[in-house]
Amino acid sequence: MSTGSLFDPEPSSVPASRPGAPLAERRRPRTLAEYAGQQHLVGPEGVLRRYLNAGRLPSLILWGPPGVGKTTLANLLAAELKQPFAALSAVNAGVKDVRDVIERAKKQRGTVLFIDEIHRFSKSQQDALLGAVEQGIVTLIGATTENPSFEVIPAVLSRAQVYVLEPLSKEVLTALVDKALAEDEILKQKKVRMQDYNALLTISGGDARKLLNLLEIVVESATPEPGTGEVVVTDELVQQLAQQQLARYDKGGEMHYDVISAFIKSIRGSDPNAALYWLAVMLEGGEDAKFIARRLLILASEDVGNANPNALMLAQSCFQAVTVIGMPESDIILGQTVVYLATSPKSNASYKAIREARALVRQQGVQAVPIPLRNAPTQLMKQLGYGDAYQYSHDYDGNFANQEFMPAALSGKRFYDPGLNPTEAKMQERLRGWWGEKYGY
Repeated sequence: MSTGSLFDPEPSSVPASRPGAPLAERRRPRTLAEYAGQQHLVGPEGVLRRYLNAGRLPSLILWGPPGVGKTTLANLLAAELKQPFAALSAVNAGVKDVRDVIERAKKQRGTVLFIDEIHRFSKSQQDALLGAVEQGIVTLIGATTENPSFEVIPAVLSRAQVYVLEPLSKEVLTALVDKALAEDEILKQKKVRMQDYNALLTISGGDARKLLNLLEIVVESATPEPGTGEVVVTDELVQQLAQQQLARYDKGGEMHYDVISAFIKSIRGSDPNAALYWLAVMLEGGEDAKFIARRLLILASEDVGNANPNALMLAQSCFQAVTVIGMPESDIILGQTVVYLATSPKSNASYKAIREARALVRQQGVQAVPIPLRNAPTQLMKQLGYGDAYQYSHDYDGNFANQEFMPAALSGKRFYDPGLNPTEAKMQERLRGWWGEKYGY
């Protein structure tokens, strides 16, 4: 069998850590009671806890940043239900591996199939899963750091529940450090005093695996204080010892989010030189070019917006070109797009507008659609007056009719404030001409 797969026909249990394993592996929870965070999923009222109490589990996609417990949670869920467990890594497993696991699972109904980094599976690999998931041969649990809407094919997505794992809180991460020092067989033999936590938490960026491994590096590398033999963990010490560890970009998670954050902020801040540097760091580290292109698509709308509407079209063209061409030539296309976006005028007015509108809907619920705006496909609806008094804009001068489009309770509510740039200034002028003082433009 490929090294990309693992199959255990026996009821699942979380394996013990191997000798010499890093601290994060040694501290991997073996029961849900030891699992840190994600109480909205596994707490007493959590949705996954309810499934476990019912003795069944649907197919799941676990979406969240690195180091928040996706892989561990998949193992623990299967162990709680005592179901056979199979695992595939999308990094090195192929269609044959998927089919091999499914064939074995046919002899062990109820198998939980865990696919790590499912966003890296091709369409053909995901297609190979469909029949087994539909027929109940396997219960799929996929883990991803990427938005499943982009990376998981609709047929698989429609057959799985998507659950978001939240970044671990400062309290949870601090508790992980304290418990590791008190309970780990190796660390508890040392005299360690935590004077500061901030650098550990900041550098690890909410990634529990990174946090614990960094803690181990600090404790193992630090010089004990003379006389007491005590290792005192300070922010200064952590920063000093972590510097070498942070010198290389790791697309698997160590610096992935730090570098993409610096990249996006450099473009948003209109610095093409810094943006090109961070782009080069990612490309030299082997980052997926399509991941970068997707981020540029989002940025083109979120940060450039209607200050330069062509930015979104160029970003879309970039994504399509990168998808067709691939690396190494895609670096040219990405570089051109990065320079264009970094040097474009910026506006987040549309981004803020849709966020405010959605927040209002969540807060107040959905208001009734005004009668003139309603569709009237049936005779009854026509009798009820649906569509009456609607003014067809193209029948009026300037293709504009002054009528109410908002629900009555929200009349005059304004979400969109044009940005301070020439393009949106023209938009504001048109809005002022159409609506006068209604929306305060």
